[in-house]
Amino acid sequence: PHVSQAAAKIELQARVVRGTGRPGAYGIECVILDRSGKEVMRNAIQQEVNEREDTVAFRLPEMHHPALWSPDDPALYTALIRLRQNGKIIDELSDRFGLRWFQFEDHGPFCLNGKRLLLRGTHRHEDYAGYGNAMPDSLHRKDIRMIKEMGANFIRLAHYPQDPEVYRACDELGLLVWDELPWCRGGMGGDEWKKNTRRLLTEQIESNYNHPCIIIRSLGNELNWLPDFSGGDNLDSLRLMLKELNDIAHRLDPGRLTATRKFTEAADLVDVVSPSIWPGWYSGNYKSYETALGESRKKLARFFHAEYGGDSHAGRHTENPVSGDATTVPDGWEENVTPQKVKNVSQNSDWSENYIVDLLDWMLHVSEQLSWFTGSAQWAFKDFPTPLRPENPIPYVNQKGLVDRAGNPKDAYYVFKSYWTTSPEFCYIESHTWTERAGPEQMPREVNVYSNCAQVELFLNGVSQGMRPRNTRTFPACGLSWQVLFKAGENRLTALGFTNGRKSAGDTLVLRYSFAKNEVPDHIEMTAERMPTGPTLITAMAVDRYGRRCLDYSRRIYFTSEGQGRLLVNYGTPTRSSVIEMAGGKAQVEFEPSPTGSTVIEARNQDFKGAYLIVGKR
Repeated sequence: PHVSQAAAKIELQARVVRGTGRPGAYGIECVILDRSGKEVMRNAIQQEVNEREDTVAFRLPEMHHPALWSPDDPALYTALIRLRQNGKIIDELSDRFGLRWFQFEDHGPFCLNGKRLLLRGTHRHEDYAGYGNAMPDSLHRKDIRMIKEMGANFIRLAHYPQDPEVYRACDELGLLVWDELPWCRGGMGGDEWKKNTRRLLTEQIESNYNHPCIIIRSLGNELNWLPDFSGGDNLDSLRLMLKELNDIAHRLDPGRLTATRKFTEAADLVDVVSPSIWPGWYSGNYKSYETALGESRKKLARFFHAEYGGDSHAGRHTENPVSGDATTVPDGWEENVTPQKVKNVSQNSDWSENYIVDLLDWMLHVSEQLSWFTGSAQWAFKDFPTPLRPENPIPYVNQKGLVDRAGNPKDAYYVFKSYWTTSPEFCYIESHTWTERAGPEQMPREVNVYSNCAQVELFLNGVSQGMRPRNTRTFPACGLSWQVLFKAGENRLTALGFTNGRKSAGDTLVLRYSFAKNEVPDHIEMTAERMPTGPTLITAMAVDRYGRRCLDYSRRIYFTSEGQGRLLVNYGTPTRSSVIEMAGGKAQVEFEPSPTGSTVIEARNQDFKGAYLIVGKR
């Protein structure tokens, strides 16, 4: 595109469909409006339209000192097109566009409008609890707004074109987009498959051509994995098809780059490549992240890291998450325990929020310091359903989200917000779902605060534990980490954030601490509490013979009901699933009572005799 700080040249193409109108001369007028609605230029031409459909192209006058589109200032112009016959307007339409240019430097950073920009991103599936992918515009907007509020400037739309409202929201809020052709796994198909794939790419490009948010046309993901047809993973055939798609994309949309992920066998055929790098989850350890990035940089001229992270079960916490070098850590109750290496954390860990917070904290700690790095996109913004993974804590749900399937933030959301935002200032004590803790008396316990304030002071039961400066080069929590001694019973943590000596943010957390370790689980206790939103929250707690909550119990619980009301289930969320693993010895489900009768609700598994509760009028 012919865009610079000084000037921009705009060429407009319009498709005129004559329909039932008569052939002849038509007037076509284009008016360009700035973001305030002020006219900045116009042009008009006369065009003979004799065919049923014709494409009209004309250049507009050069625009001087254009307002450039960027994540910090997503300036949008409006093109208003009018079709006239005999001086009368017979049709008109409008669309918005933005002016920007970008570049991936070889083995170096990404630049937007001539300045280096670290791409800080995530991924989005088109899904929401209770809606599936039949989402209203308001929920599409909610997702994109939350991603922006987290501080992201980039989003990979996985693994298919998404609702038009998503692209409009990214244009307006300032999120750069990796737009993906729906070729995800499955290998190559036959002639009909090839024809459809070419058509899909063409339609996707033409439909979303004017969106300034889109910078990358992805031609597919994990193309040679799990082929659907015999020979579908043949490398020569895959490369030939990918080259054809790459040519189509560059011919129809020369101003954008092409990409693939996890198909480095064809790195020479596309513009940008993302290999598969999952240290600390599917293999290796997260402290090897910088080494892995450096190796990919050497191999790939234009390298972007799409997909990293891991699963976390909301509300599940541990005092001793696996360490950064993938080694088990003693929990403090036992002496002389030999640490063990964990070969695959995804299969051999507890999926605690603490571990994922540490992993993501380390990766951001690394990536924010690399001057050459183009950027990355965490997988994925929100938990989402999958036909696989029945063994997960919430069956059939991929739990790698920073928020749950209903958009409720997990702890990891605030880690990203602490690195990527400056306003509004905030403090978040890890963790508001970790309100029961235990350990030997006089054993210090770690408390981390995630914040974008310059300094944070932590108080325990009204006593200052010291003020810490925030520094992204310090791990964990950018140095906002304390070792504290809890008392038995209720403890109150307060974090106060300061910038330029002024108190600017704060957070408070009340938790209970015990010096006694729970024994083995003995039975389930159940309670019911009416929620402010209307339903009743049913809680099942695994307790030992003394009634102490078993914080280390994580087996599955099965909720059932019999009676007038109904359980709110099959939403794939931490409180709307009939089958779910306990987190810290606790599982919950929402229940909608009947005004006319009672319901028996049961919680059971193979470890205990089932417990039940009667809710409602008897």
